Amino acid sequence: MIDVTHKGGCHCGAVRFEAGGTPKFVARCHCDSCRRTTGGAFSTWVGFKDEQVTWISPPAVYPSSEGVKRGFCSNCGTPLSYQSAQWPGETHFLIGVFDDPRQYVPAGDAFADEALAWCLHRD
Repeated sequence: MIDVTHKGGCHCGAVRFEAGGTPKFVARCHCDSCRRTTGGAFSTWVGFKDEQVTWISPPAVYPSSEGVKRGFCSNCGTPLSYQSAQWPGETHFLIGVFDDPRQYVPAGDAFADEALAWCLHRD
């Protein structure tokens, strides 16, 4: 995926972005904050270095906790991105906001200790 441009945006199309190159990671997050922000049992994130990301039309930003900025569309409400002092220099996008999310496969789980019991497959 080195020369690939990853494109995406919100539900109504008002917010658009592009990310170039290979993502740093693709992972599911089970933290309480992500559950509350997205309304899902967990969130799947695709992470890029900030220098890989170009906002064609930028999102509104909500400071959900200290050192955390979550991007969303102020028009349709779609949650889009996550930036944190914990992972400086990175922008994480929810997998569902990419034009072609099928190309991303999660490689692991973050904050698995906070996961709902039925979300993690255990052999």
